[in-house]
Amino acid sequence: MTTTEIKTNDRITTPATTVRPNPATDRIDFAKRAPKVFRAVIGLDAAAREGLDPALVELVQIRASHLNRCAYCLHMHTTDARKAGESEDRLHLVAVWQEAEHFFTDREQAALALTDAVTRIGDAGVPDEVYGRAAAHFDEEELAHLLALILTINTWNRIALATAKRAGTDER
Repeated sequence: MTTTEIKTNDRITTPATTVRPNPATDRIDFAKRAPKVFRAVIGLDAAAREGLDPALVELVQIRASHLNRCAYCLHMHTTDARKAGESEDRLHLVAVWQEAEHFFTDREQAALALTDAVTRIGDAGVPDEVYGRAAAHFDEEELAHLLALILTINTWNRIALATAKRAGTDER
């Protein structure tokens, strides 16, 4: 019997070879296969950002991408944040913002807490305390846009993860 054969009930069989999909070739190109949906998400993304500080937008997108383990989006948004002048310290500490609160304003902390709650909504919903903290720092229009931003980055994360997008391959 060779090392690739298995003996079961006096029969010798060769195990099936596991074929792993190549994410670059075996997953759909979402933008090409659902262009109307893709454009709608782009429109939602653009509308959500309106009236929000661009630095805050990137922090929220980075945090949600950390939580969702989306390397593609994380790479994209940390790159964008660097280009916009965000400090390396803050970029490295977004993942542990609660332990490094002094690097973030009260407003940013409220947005990050809301990002955590909405992204992990299945754990405990959005606690009143978290929502109230955000509502204390954002007017109703800003809060609506912040919620839309969080919903949008979670959608982008899920698209990227479901279609196996690889970090560093964005075409922007």
